[in-house]
Amino acid sequence: VQLQASGGGLVQAGGSLTLSCASSGSTFNLNAAAWYRQAPGNQRELVALITRGGSTNYADSVKSRFTISRDNAKNTVYLQMNSLKPEDTGVYYCNGDIGSMWYWGKGTLVTVSS
Repeated sequence: VQLQASGGGLVQAGGSLTLSCASSGSTFNLNAAAWYRQAPGNQRELVALITRGGSTNYADSVKSRFTISRDNAKNTVYLQMNSLKPEDTGVYYCNGDIGSMWYWGKGTLVTVSS
């Protein structure tokens, strides 16, 4: 079972990026999924979560700027990030429930320059 995150990169403050997280290698669907991030020297923190039915929850720091969404047919979750700030810099990880087990994907680096 694998969660593959992609879409990170370098962007200027105020810019946008979209991250993708695709699951593969399992006969089970991707159920609830979440994006976490970890800035240098900080603990990993929850950014956004989405249930299979589409209910969402966001960290206060990203509300109104980030949108988590999903395509169940593709077992893929997305994170649209707008109005990026330097403090959004970090490694972004996806975390997903596949067959009632939670898996981590490898992170993708997002760097926001001021």
